[in-house]
Formats: sequence, C-alpha cells, structure tokens
Amino acid sequence: MSHINERDAEAAVNLSNLDLNLLVSLDVLLEERSVTRAAARLGLSQPALSGALARLRRHFDDPLLVRSGNTSELSPLAEALRLRTSHALNEVERVFASEAVFNPATSRRTFTLQVSDYAMAVIGPRVAQVLGEQAPGVVLRFESQSSTAMNSTTDWLRGVDGMILPRGFVFGLPAIDLFADEWVCVVDQDNNAVGDVLTMTDVAEMPWVLTYHGPTRFLAAVRQLEQLGIEPRVEAVVESFLALPFYITGTRRLGLIQRHLAEMLASGNRLRVLACPWGVVPVVETLWWHPLHTRDPGHAWLRSVLTETTQHLNRRT
Repeated sequence: MSHINERDAEAAVNLSNLDLNLLVSLDVLLEERSVTRAAARLGLSQPALSGALARLRRHFDDPLLVRSGNTSELSPLAEALRLRTSHALNEVERVFASEAVFNPATSRRTFTLQVSDYAMAVIGPRVAQVLGEQAPGVVLRFESQSSTAMNSTTDWLRGVDGMILPRGFVFGLPAIDLFADEWVCVVDQDNNAVGDVLTMTDVAEMPWVLTYHGPTRFLAAVRQLEQLGIEPRVEAVVESFLALPFYITGTRRLGLIQRHLAEMLASGNRLRVLACPWGVVPVVETLWWHPLHTRDPGHAWLRSVLTETTQHLNRRT
C-alpha cells in the first residue's frame, strides 16, 4: 500500500482537527515549489508560510519540498498530492459557491471543465463570449484532461463540472452530445507529392505526425487504418492538436485532425485540408458530468449554454 493510501482513514477521522487553510497553502507550495514565491502569491510573510510548511511536513511525515541545488523539487508523495490537492480545492470551492437559486446575471460562481485543446479552441471562445454577455461575474475554467481523471472518472467528476470527450471513453454517467465533427487529413500547401485527392497509397507510403492525446491515446481513426492493414509510418508524435501545423508545414508529413479545427488552422499555417480516403468514424464531442450535479440549477444553466453555443458546429458526416 502506498504512503498516501495508508493515511486515508486516519486523515478522515482527524479532519475536524485540521486547519483547511493548510490546503490552500499546500496547493500553492506544490505549484510554486518555493516558499518565497508561494508566500508572495498568497500575501503572507515567509515565516508564516514556512510555519505552514512545517505543519504540513509533520502531518504527512514527509519533506514535500526537497532542496536540489538552488531549487526545490517535489518529493514522490508531493507529486501524488499535487493533483489531489487541486481536485480537493475544487470540491471545497463548489460547496461554498452553492446557491439555492442560480441567477447568471449576479452569480460569481466558477465552473470547471476538463477538455482537450481541440475543444478548448473550437468551443471556448464562443462560450466565453456568451458568459460575458449573460453572466459577467461567472468564470469558466478550462483544464487539460489528465490520465488520473480518466482512471477514476466518477470520483474525479465530483470535483469538476464536467469533462468534454468523444463517446467511447466514459460510460454509465449522465451526458449530452454537443456536436459532431469529422476527421480530415492535413498536408503542407506546397507538398507536391499529394494531389487534389488523398489516396490510400499516399496514406500507406507518406510519413505521419500523430497525436497521442492524453486519455484518448491514439485516435480511433488511426486504429481503423491499422485494422485495414495499414501501419502509418510515424515520424513524430505530439500531445496537442494545436501543435500539428508546426510538424507539417515545410515537410511531406500527413496529419489527422478534426475538420472544425483544421479549417481554423489551415490558412494561417499554409495547410491543405483533404478528405480521408477511408471510411473514418466521425467524432461526437460529449459533455459528461457526475450525477450529483444533475439537479444543480447552476449546472443545468451551464449545460444549456454549452448546448446552445455548439449547435452551429454540427455538420453532416
């Protein structure tokens, strides 16, 4: 059993004796990895935060921050605590931000969604515009998806307002489909090796840059190719859809990306957008949330905003 798990039961029993302000200090210390920077960020004196760190070290029986030359590194336990601490603070904020009646015009609530960079780019600007018009005091925070969240989706979704993912990765939780998109291939504008229409020969022979995107791993469209007996000749793998153009322009590589994002990126990055020559399965971006949020009036309002602001993105595939 790990160090952190051994203390779960004891921490639950002694929760009433803990100063929850230490959770805020711990979160900032783990992010800044410096007492000086963390104290400045929290508006505290260095001795005060050093005292908080000493209390945290006694509680966890662990140094948390370990000197390495002129900097500090996180201990293995601190690395494990980093995501848990952020998640716990989200849950605490949600508790104290609860409202019996939700009025978007006057609310100062923060909503947190876990999304890919694709969804952040395609959905985010319009949603932020609508929130600015309807709910000027509301903050919508987009977080990158993590493998930790995907490994314990139900528990993780208790502390955030939702996760936007294609269907096929989350099961048994409330969800609404937001919009459908299709996979397309992109190549450099001056890539003379590819004609006006991409062929299966091109797909089999040309080099690729693929996206290994956190919890979704390699794309289902790539797995379809493998099932057809074509193993893409991969020259580069990136974790961001937004990074793809930088690995394609000026090269002979092919990339696979969602059409909405491809059209946003194509003109400024000298890319051509081409239809995939195989029967690629479309992607359906879906909002998932924990059942305890279903009756929350603020959450219901957020779901309606996401549904309305993404309707125009639906395309026939």
